[in-house]
Parts: sequence; structure tokens; C-alpha cells
Amino acid sequence: MALPVEPPVWLALLAGLLAVGVAFVVGRLTQGGVAALLAGLLALAVAGGVVGKLRTESVRAPVVPDFAAPVLVQGFVVDVASPGSSGGRLLIAPTLIADLDHAELPHRIRITVDREAVVGPGSAIRVRAGLGPPPPPASPGAYDFARDAWFDRVGGVGFAVTEVQPIALAEPPMRLRLAMAVNAMRWSLARRIVSTMGERSGGIAAAMVTGHEHWIAPEQTDAMRASGLAHILSISGLHMAIVGGFAFAAARLLIAAWPWLALRIDGKKTAALLGLAAVGTYLIVSGAPSPAVRAAITAGVAFLAILADRRAISLDALAVAAMVILLLYPEAATEPGFQMSFAATAALVALVEALPRPVREIEAPWWIRFPQAAGTWIVASVAISLVAGLATGPFAMHHFNRVASYGLIANLLVAPISSFLMMPFLAIGAALEPLGLGGPFLAVAGWSIDMMTAIAERTAGAPGATVTVASGPDWTLPVAFLGILILCLWRGRLRWLGVPLALAVALWPRPEAPDLWISSDGSALAVRRAEQAIPARPDSRRFALEVWSRRRGLTLDPAASQDLFDCNRRRCLAIGEGAAAHWNQRRAPDAEAFAELCRARVVVLRSPAPGPCPGGLVLDAEDFEVGGAAELYRRGDGWRIVWAEPLRGRRPWTEPARPEA
Repeated sequence: MALPVEPPVWLALLAGLLAVGVAFVVGRLTQGGVAALLAGLLALAVAGGVVGKLRTESVRAPVVPDFAAPVLVQGFVVDVASPGSSGGRLLIAPTLIADLDHAELPHRIRITVDREAVVGPGSAIRVRAGLGPPPPPASPGAYDFARDAWFDRVGGVGFAVTEVQPIALAEPPMRLRLAMAVNAMRWSLARRIVSTMGERSGGIAAAMVTGHEHWIAPEQTDAMRASGLAHILSISGLHMAIVGGFAFAAARLLIAAWPWLALRIDGKKTAALLGLAAVGTYLIVSGAPSPAVRAAITAGVAFLAILADRRAISLDALAVAAMVILLLYPEAATEPGFQMSFAATAALVALVEALPRPVREIEAPWWIRFPQAAGTWIVASVAISLVAGLATGPFAMHHFNRVASYGLIANLLVAPISSFLMMPFLAIGAALEPLGLGGPFLAVAGWSIDMMTAIAERTAGAPGATVTVASGPDWTLPVAFLGILILCLWRGRLRWLGVPLALAVALWPRPEAPDLWISSDGSALAVRRAEQAIPARPDSRRFALEVWSRRRGLTLDPAASQDLFDCNRRRCLAIGEGAAAHWNQRRAPDAEAFAELCRARVVVLRSPAPGPCPGGLVLDAEDFEVGGAAELYRRGDGWRIVWAEPLRGRRPWTEPARPEA
């Protein structure tokens, strides 16, 4: 995924065959040993590249051009995606986009609409929308959302400029009808849950059951992030483990309680089959997002291990699950969710294998056994939360640039609530709600969600709840991951050699922050002053601005923009000795306006430049079309510019949006 150019299929297959052949020959000649191990690891790495290339080609689909004006869009609503900062979002299978031919239509597009205008899956709609290809990185080296969209087969994103209108369309293909039917069932269940529980607790419940986050208020999301509890909102390993584990434990208990049945079937394996069925059902109801698919595969491997009379929780089972996921979805290796979930799971499995097993007394009275069990549970909870937090810390710092100072405390308080109340009662309530019997169970789940929300809000409101951490150099994350692997896989005291490596992201000095940032289309810019990021237009490209400022460890200060810029609808002029001026129109400025802009050291235009500025740097629409987002570093009387597009390379997810340069 990090290659600068896209390799041809024949070259990838040839490299894979050669690597496997070399590994086979070395293994036969050396009869095992270090050389065979290294050759095998190299063959696996090359084979991973081959799988990645095949996956890239298998999902290839058209990507829309960047339309200069809003266009007419018709199609079927496949699903309701997670809302953005501007409103709800619809995932659409288009049947018409402007004057594009049928072969040029993308597989899916995603359009932002007003929250009140969101319609359920299965609806045929018409809307006029501003539409373009998926966005490039917000800054050089930042996370590439267009790559995610490529593998999700989303070939266009935009926003509605007219109301969504229902229309009649010809019947879609069977596969699309089936997908919309499943998503319509999920949407209906989510609406019933919200109607029963209310939006405050029902919105979170619906997200945890069906994956629909449409009803979660932004302040709830912010509180969950600041308290380190945001992972509970995303259907992932925790949810699959609780649902599958609850079904497994309940089945074993019921079988054991019926002696006639317990003597005639294998209770453990039968319970594993029911747990596997529960995980599969939950995966369908949740809409099968990427984190849920990964968690379901991991849980499925654990239950299959039980059926095969193997240990369900072991590093071997975890390795098998990771191998299956990377064979099916090799792009997952680049996703923060995959990295964090497997780092945390590997650390927890290693912890279980390293801890001595407690001695169980046979005839101890309850007043001795109960305090011992409580103490063991408390110690285990602290150890689990601490180890999981330390294992995922480097990834959270590097990708999200946030550290929840009280995340350990919040997770310790919420863990028993989510494990014993929230998820089990949500699962039972959701299963019974279509029959009208889920009310009492959803009520208990609602109380537990209210308790969790109160803990999140109280934690998020504490002083210093969130610390912003700048991203380190790119090489520090692989080094930290290597250190975590050494700590988890090595036996004996030498495993502690992984500690300094695991701390690479946290301890390595941060690179110098840029003096100026410009968005990928030249529509927004920000200036660094000390440890603050000051935007010219606080509401322009707000998401990209927040991503960049966090990545560089800066505090976003929109209120200070009036101290540095004099802005109107068309332009922002630098005040005093300001570093930058901005032209916000696609039409070039006239001579008088351009002369005003040229008083700044850097002039940024969304339009073509009418000419050079004496003694100043001019960046115009052609520069951003080729280079994307930019970071500028002051060097004496000049500037050093780092562009985003050269770092992305020439890959399928970059080609539709950028010309050759």
C-alpha cells in the first residue's frame, strides 16, 4: 500500500512465485534454521503484496470527475452512513449522474443531506448535488481517505443543494435488492430502538446494535472521545466478544441444567456453534462494517478452535484470524482499527499466557471465596485496561493525535456496565423488539447507557482530560509495533528489550511544525503562531483544518483569525506583517485586488494567477491541482514547500483526481 507507483499484475504474480520458490529451495537446502525462517518471512511479505494487488484490481470501479457545478443524481439509497459534521449522509447506488455514460457511473456515491432529509434504505431518489472524487489527504503524509473509499468502492462524495425527491425507478438487480432489504431491516430496528428508548440513550443503543449513528448528538461523541470510550460506539471486538460470549455461556448453562440433554451432546461444542451463530447474526444486523467483520472473523476462529478441540484464546488463534483478514481484506493493514485491535488483543493474550493461574480452593467458605474473587476481578480489570491502553497508545497518538488522560479510569468504571448490563440486555431487547417484547430489556440497557454517558461527560469535563500529541516521524510507528511484538511473543526476560522500541512514538522528538498550511483545493489556509493554528476562514474546510492542526500538535484558535486577516466573501488580506493572503474565488482577481493581495509574503488563489507578485510567493489553482495540500516552512527569505500528492504516489485512488505532473 505504500508503493509510489502501481505495479502491473504480471509483475506482482512473478515476484510472488519467485519469492515462494526461493523460500522452498532455501528450506530444502538448509533443513530449516534461520535462513529458512527469513526466506519464509520474505515470501509471506511478497505474497501479501500480491494479494494486495489482486484486491486493488478486484474492487476497481469508476470515480466521478470533479464537477464544476452541482449535477443531477438519481439512484437507490443503499444505506444511511454515519453522519458528518454537516448533516446526515446517504450511501447511494447511482443510476444517473449528469451526462455520464452507464459505464462511467461509480459503484456507490455518498451524499451529505440535512438530518431531517435522511430517507431509509431502499428508497429511489433524485437530488441535485455538488459532486467530486473522494477527498485527498488533509495535509502531506496524513491519512488517505480516498484510499479507503477506493476499497469501499465509493467513487464520489458530495453534498445536496436541493431537497431529496422520491422517484420511481426500474427494479434494481437482485444483489442490490437483497442488500437494501437487509439495510432497511436494520434501519427499521434502529428507529424502533430510538422510539422506545428516546434519542439520548436510544441513539447510542441503535449505534451499538445496528451501526447507525444517525441519532447520536455531537456532544455525546465528543464526550466519549475525550474520555477514551469512543471505541464502545463502534461495533468491534468488544461487542462481538460480549455477544458471542454471552450466547456461549448461556447455552452451556442451559445445556448443563438439563441432565438428559447434557448426557447426550457435547455441551461445549454445541454452545460454540450457537456462539458462532450469534456472531454471524450480529454481523448481519450491524451492517458488516470493517471493524465488525474483523471482530467476527476473530471470534469465529476462536469458536472454530473449540470445535477442533484447540485452545480458543491463544496467539496461534489470533495469528490465524489475522491471516484470514489479510487474505480477504489486505488493505486492513493500513487501517488504524485493525492495527489497534490486533495490538491490544495480542497484548491481552500474552498477558493471559504470562500470568500464573490462581489456585482454586475446594472447601473454602463463601465469605473467604467472595473477597478473593472480587480482588482477582479488580486486579484483572486493571491489568486488562492498562495493557490494552498501552498497546493501543502508539497508534492513537500517531493516527488520532489524542490521549485521553483518564481513559483507564473511565474504561474501568464502564467495563462491568457494558459487559453485564448494556450489551446482554441490548442483544435480548433488540431480538425481541420486532415482537413488541423488548421494552423491559431495552429499559435496563437504557439505564446502563445513561450511566456510561454520565461517566463519559464527567470524565471529559475534568481538567486536562484530552492531550493533543503531534504525530512523530512515519518510521516511529512500525518501530513501536515491532517493540509490542517483541513484548508479546518473546519468552523470558529478553522480551523487555521491546520496551524502548514500543515507546518510539511517545518519546521521539517531533519534527518542526510548518508555518503555513493550505488545503488541497486552495480554499482554506491557516498560519502557525507559536503553538496555535490560526485559520483565515474558521468555517472553511473545518474538518481538514482540525486534522492538520492535531497532526502537528497545534491548538486551533479560530477567534484569533481577526487579528491576522481582514476577510470578506472574496478575499482575506494579511494585517500588518501577516504572512499570507487568500483569494477565495474561482475567477482570477483584477489588477487592483491582486495588488492588495501581493502585500503579503505568500499569496494563495483558488483561481489561476494573473501574474507574479514582486518579492512574494504565489500559489494558484494549477499548483493545488497537481500538488494537493501543502505545508510551508519559512527558510530565511524563502519558503520550503511540502506537497501531499508526491507522497501519495501514482496509485488507482490518486489518478482520477490529479493530472500527470
